[in-house]
Amino acid sequence: MSAASNESPVWFITGCSTGFGREIAARVIERGWRAVVAARNPDSVADLVERAQGRAIAVRLDVTRPDEISAAVAAAHDSFGHIDVLVNNAGFGYLAAVEEGEDDEVRAMFETNFFGAAAMIRAVLPRMRDRRAGHIVNITSVGGLVGNPGSGYYAATKFALEGLGEALARETEGLGIKVTAVEPGPFRTDWAGRSLKQTRQPIDDYAEVAGRRRAAIAERSGQQPGDPARAAQVIIEAVEADNPPAHLVLGNAGMELVRGKLAQLTADLDAWQARSAWSDNPIA
Repeated sequence: MSAASNESPVWFITGCSTGFGREIAARVIERGWRAVVAARNPDSVADLVERAQGRAIAVRLDVTRPDEISAAVAAAHDSFGHIDVLVNNAGFGYLAAVEEGEDDEVRAMFETNFFGAAAMIRAVLPRMRDRRAGHIVNITSVGGLVGNPGSGYYAATKFALEGLGEALARETEGLGIKVTAVEPGPFRTDWAGRSLKQTRQPIDDYAEVAGRRRAAIAERSGQQPGDPARAAQVIIEAVEADNPPAHLVLGNAGMELVRGKLAQLTADLDAWQARSAWSDNPIA
C-alpha cells in the first residue's frame, strides 16, 4: 500500500521499547502502514515515530494504569480514526518455584501480563464491533501452553491470557474480529535479561530443579536461537493471512515443547478414556 494512503491498516502495539513490540512496530512502519507505538517512556520509541514520517504516533502507556489506557486509545482514534490490529505485547517474567513465590511479585506480574492485556482488549472492542472488523494479537508464550519448573507463576499469567483469548475468539467470530495467540519459545529479547525478575527467597530443596532452570535461563540471555525481527515478520504474515491462525508457535524449541505437551495430553486421554466415560451417569 502507498505510504500516504489513508486506507493503510492501523496497528496499536504495546511494549514497544524493546523486543517483539519494537520489531513489530518497525516492520509495520517499513511497510508504509500506520502505527500507534506505545511504551511507558515514549522517548524510547521516538526514533520509530520519526522514521514513520507522520504515519505513527508515540503514546505513553503503562497497561496497569486505566487512565493511560483510555488516553492512549483516544489518541489512536483521534489520529487515525480507528484501530485495525491490537498487539498485546507488554509484559515481563518472574521466576520462582511455586513455593518460593512472593505475593507482591506474582500480583504485579498478573497486573501487567493478564489484567493489563484484558483492559486493552476491552478498550478497543467497542470501535472494532462498530466497524465489524479488527484483529487482536496476544503475545503469550510457549509458557502459556506448557508449564515448566521455576516459571509456574509466569505460565499462569500466560495460560490465563490464552483462555481469555480463546473465549474472545468465539464471542467475536461473528462480529468480524479475529484473535490470535502468539506463543514464542526462547528468543533474543530482554525477557531473560534486564526485564526478568527472580525470587528473593530461594529454597534449597528446589535448587536442582527450579533453581537450575532459573540459572540456565539467565545464562542463555542473548544467546537464544529465536530472532525477534524474523518473529515480527511471521506475526505480520499471520495477521495478513486469509485464514489467520488461532495459535502461532514461534521457534523450533517452542514447537518441540508444544508437540511434546500434545503427545502427553493425548496419551493421558487414551489411557483414561474408559474411566472418564464411566464417570458420566445420565439421569434416567
